[in-house]
Amino acid sequence: MSTLTYPEVGATRLGPLPDGYNHLHHRAAVGRGRAAFETAGAAVTEWRMHRAAGAGVHASAPRAADGVTVDVSAGLGPLRITAPCEIVWTAYERDRTGFAYGTRPGHPERGEECFVVELADDGTVWFTVMAFSRPASWYARLAGPLVPVAQQWYARRLGNVLRRTVSAA
Repeated sequence: MSTLTYPEVGATRLGPLPDGYNHLHHRAAVGRGRAAFETAGAAVTEWRMHRAAGAGVHASAPRAADGVTVDVSAGLGPLRITAPCEIVWTAYERDRTGFAYGTRPGHPERGEECFVVELADDGTVWFTVMAFSRPASWYARLAGPLVPVAQQWYARRLGNVLRRTVSAA
């Protein structure tokens, strides 16, 4: 039985993003060609991208799959925040790889976020982060307008980490 904390499960896959939430959409080119796509897809779905960006990741499986639980954490010592999530959809397709996780109880936000790598017809490898969220905890409400700014910063950081991962392969 799912313990997700929001009703619009799967909206990052099917769209449109629901009203009443902050929306995030970030897209970045991270490489070119099939090999870059495969490298990027594996880094995203095997949690390496998040870890390389400095997040702690504790997942119930080594790779993203429907129903896998993931605790993502950031911060130091007593200021460390853990965000419990559950994978709500995955894509392991010829030219599209990624997943979305939704928030579980204890997450500072309510909503869903997806991380997708796509290989375009021209050979460009695109990385997209799309999310909808709203505060669920007192400290997220207190942070107010800083939360979307931090989310946008983290999405850009993930794109930069993925670009470096691809170029190093």
